[in-house]
Amino acid sequence: MTTSIVSMARRPLATALLVALLAPGMAWAATAKEKELEARIAQLEQQVQALLSQQQQTQTQLSQTQTTVTEVQAAQKQAPAVPAGKQPIQSTTIMTAANPGTAFSYGGFIKLDAMVTDTSDGKIADGSSGRLFYLPSSIPVAANNAPGGDPYTDFHAQFSRFWLSADHTTDAGDKFKAYIEADFFGGGSNALVGNETATNTYAVSLRQAYVSWNNWLAGQTWSNFQDTAALPDAVDFVGTTDGTIFVRQAQVRYTQGPWSFSVENPQTTVTPYLNNGLRFNTGDNITPDLTARWLTKGDWGHFTIAGMLRQFKYENVATGQDETESGGALSVSGKFNLGKNDDIRYAVNGGSGIGRYLAFGLGSDTVQAADGSLEAIDGYGGFVAWRHAFSPKVRTNLMYSTAMFDNDKALTGFGVTERAQSWHANVIYSPFPKLDIGAELIWGERQLEDDREGDLRRLQTSVKFNF
Repeated sequence: MTTSIVSMARRPLATALLVALLAPGMAWAATAKEKELEARIAQLEQQVQALLSQQQQTQTQLSQTQTTVTEVQAAQKQAPAVPAGKQPIQSTTIMTAANPGTAFSYGGFIKLDAMVTDTSDGKIADGSSGRLFYLPSSIPVAANNAPGGDPYTDFHAQFSRFWLSADHTTDAGDKFKAYIEADFFGGGSNALVGNETATNTYAVSLRQAYVSWNNWLAGQTWSNFQDTAALPDAVDFVGTTDGTIFVRQAQVRYTQGPWSFSVENPQTTVTPYLNNGLRFNTGDNITPDLTARWLTKGDWGHFTIAGMLRQFKYENVATGQDETESGGALSVSGKFNLGKNDDIRYAVNGGSGIGRYLAFGLGSDTVQAADGSLEAIDGYGGFVAWRHAFSPKVRTNLMYSTAMFDNDKALTGFGVTERAQSWHANVIYSPFPKLDIGAELIWGERQLEDDREGDLRRLQTSVKFNF
C-alpha cells in the first residue's frame, strides 16, 4: 500500500516537472512564429508600397503623355493643312536665304520639235531661227522665182524651258514674288561641240526675271503692250507670228484693277536710205517706251485694249547729226468663248513705228531720209484663231495671221517687206494629263514692195510634257 501511495504521489510531480521543462520551449517557439509572421507582414507591406509607388508613377507618366498629345493636336490645328495626297519634301525650308515662310515652286516643260520645210525661193539658212519656228522675215524671196530645192528636215529641243518662283506674304498682307524663267533658244552655242555634228549643246538663255510687290513689278517680262492670254494653241513656237505683238524686255509696271501702266526698255530699228545696207539698231534712245492697258474679263472670255507711245532717236557721232522722231500704236485683242469646247482668239494691232513689236521685227520702226533724218513707218497686223475640243484628249486649231507695212518707197526702196501672211491648222492629242502630241500644217508667204514673193510650206510635229 505504501508503495502504491508513493507511486501515485510521484505522477503529479513528474507531470509538473514535464510542464516546467516544456513551457520555455513552447514560449520560444511562439516567439519565433510571431517574428516570422511579422517579417512576412513587413515584406508584404513593402511590396504593397512598391506597387502603390509604381502605380502613382505610371499615372504621372500617363498624365504627362496626355498633356503632350493635347499640345501636339493644338499645334496641328494651328498649322496649315497639308494638301491631300501631298507630303512636305522636308521639314525645313529649302530657301535658307529668303524671308521666313517663303514658298518655293519649280516648273517648266520638255518639248521636242520635228519639222519638214519646203521653201519656194531658196533655203532658210541652217541653224538660223527660221529653221526652228515659223519666222516670216526668214522666208527667202529671190529674183525670178529661183527654185528652192528639195525639202529639208530639222529636229531640236531648244524651246524646252524651266522656271523658278519664290512667293512670300508678310504678316501685314504684302505680297512679294521673285520669278526667273529660261530656255535654250537664242543663247548661243559652243563653236566646237555645240553644233549638229555631235553634241547639239545650247546655252541657257534668259526669258523672264522679275520681282513683284503688290501692284508693282520690276524686271524683264512680257511687254505690257502684248496680250499673252490671246495667243493661240499652236504646235509652232508662236503660230500666228505675222500679226502678233511679241516682245519681252525690262520694265517697271504698275497694275490697279483693270488698268496697267509701264515704262519699258527703248530701242530704235532703222532701215538705211533706199535700203542701202543692213537694218540696224541705234541704242540712242533717252525716253523709255510708255504703255497703258485696260482689261475686262469674265466667264465669256476677255477683252483688252492697249496703247503705246515711243521715241525714236539716232545720233551720228561722226557727223554730229542727232535725229529724233516719235510714234504710237494701239492693240485690241481678246478671247471669246463660244461654249465649253470652242473659242475664238484674235488681235488687231497698228500704229506708227510699231515695227520691232510686230512679228519679231518683220518691219523697221523707222527709215532714214536722204538727209539722215528719221521717219516712222506705219505698220498693221492681226490674227484670228478658232479652237475646238473634240474631247478632253483631242483638240484642233485653225489660224490665220497677216502683217503689212506702209513703206515710203522713195525712202525705203523696193527691196523691203510689204506684207506677210500665214495659215496654220493643227491637231493636238493628250493621251495623259500634261502630255501633248501635236502636228501642224503651215503655209506662209512674204512679199516685197517690188511684188516679188516667196512662200513656205511646213509640216511640224511636237511632243511636249509639262511639269
